[in-house]
Amino acid sequence: MRLTRRVTTSELRADLLAVDYTVDRLQGLWGPLADQALARDNPVPAKRALTGTAHPAAVMARLFLLGEALTDDELDAALPATGARGLRARGLLDAAGRARVEVRPYSAVDHTGVVNWWVVSDHGEMVRRGPLSPDHVLGVGGASLTLAGLVPTSPARRVLDLGTGSGVQALHASRTAERLVATDLSTRALELAALTFELSGVTTVELRHGDMLAPVAGERFDRIVSNPPFVITPRDAGVDVLEYRDGGRVGDGLLRELITALPEHLEPGGTAHLLGNWEYPAGGDGLDRVRAWVDAAGLDAWVIERERQDVAEYAETWLRDGGVHRASDEFERLVGLWLDDFAARGVTHVGFGYLTLRRPADAAAPRMARFERVLTAASAGASGLGDAIAAGFAAHDAIAGLDDAAFARMHAAVAADVTEERHFWPGSEHPSVMRLVQGTGLGRVVELDTGLGAVVGASDGELPIGVIVDAVAGLLEVDAAALAAEVLPRLRELAVVGMITLDPGEFGDPGAS
Repeated sequence: MRLTRRVTTSELRADLLAVDYTVDRLQGLWGPLADQALARDNPVPAKRALTGTAHPAAVMARLFLLGEALTDDELDAALPATGARGLRARGLLDAAGRARVEVRPYSAVDHTGVVNWWVVSDHGEMVRRGPLSPDHVLGVGGASLTLAGLVPTSPARRVLDLGTGSGVQALHASRTAERLVATDLSTRALELAALTFELSGVTTVELRHGDMLAPVAGERFDRIVSNPPFVITPRDAGVDVLEYRDGGRVGDGLLRELITALPEHLEPGGTAHLLGNWEYPAGGDGLDRVRAWVDAAGLDAWVIERERQDVAEYAETWLRDGGVHRASDEFERLVGLWLDDFAARGVTHVGFGYLTLRRPADAAAPRMARFERVLTAASAGASGLGDAIAAGFAAHDAIAGLDDAAFARMHAAVAADVTEERHFWPGSEHPSVMRLVQGTGLGRVVELDTGLGAVVGASDGELPIGVIVDAVAGLLEVDAAALAAEVLPRLRELAVVGMITLDPGEFGDPGAS
């Protein structure tokens, strides 16, 4: 479906505001159980909860979220400024009274406060009752929430939302960007993103059409945000592709291509925040592949692999995502094609994770290069992950050039969200397990030994690290130099992951003595 024409949406926006068509309102109308069921693509509890409810927001939910056919009278009563005729004029309603698109309330909280938006996308399988179309435009999902949490909330002069889809990342970026460009290869995605911005009252986004970075050739940005079409899809005529997730490259070539091109489009010190997949060849390491691409591009990096699937599980995941049911001949045929494709390249597994990449502002400075598998990182969609990673980059920059003597002169304090756990065997005087637990951000859990535990426990920002290490060495009756050699590298790590904070006033010249 193509929208019939571009028209203003001021009446529809006014109606949505007037009826309080928001996340909080809908959750209040159908309750938490129905809300959780909808997240699993089960509409029955929500439909039952809204039966007999005349609130205009309930009518909008039935139309735009649950896919019900409504009468013109119902729509005219719920949306008096727009009405059924106005919805049809905008190409949003078919002849049977069903919505042609999903208009979903979306709420977010950031450092500027709470904001309510509306995201326009295509209906998913719950409403369509069948496989997705090739030009399907995805709405708000787990990946978009994860990426939104991966982006720092600090202001940026120029921001690029690469592959904007329905516009979710651009909505978030509009809160902090001076200038904002959003691109997509899909013309339909750009049409629906434009509606998202119009309904949400966001006027600062410049939309451009094209593949990958072609629409911004010769331009640089302070921040690039992208959930690119990274899904590894067989390049076979018998496999239908979905524009929102298939980038048209062989294997994980799209991610490699994007990483390679980033230095040309980032300002010095500029960052890119991406989601991606990478292949594991037999006997090889997927993260090592990503490291090689990043090193060749000369970028700083913090890459976190959150999940790894064998190739059969990977094929099953994405076929189900596209609406292909497991109990069907088509499912078996397509799984076979996906497994043939992986076998042709000797691939056994696929990794998924988060990438924060930076063009160095100073080519001579020590590089940030972290490639890790972390199962304890903050959950998908958790806010603050991007700010935590940005703080990690800043901590790395501050201490990477310091030798141990200079680092030991700094003052450290345990971060406010970090707690210490101690576990004892019954009747034992000494703990059998000690660990630090991070409550927000990266959500790390770090095992402690006696020396590190004592140093961290005494770190309240008052004394230099070296003084505390010497004091703990005396209490434990161990050699101070040996204890320092053991704990200082671990304290550096705790600083980068945000479990201890360092006094900014002590960030001196790395060459100072």
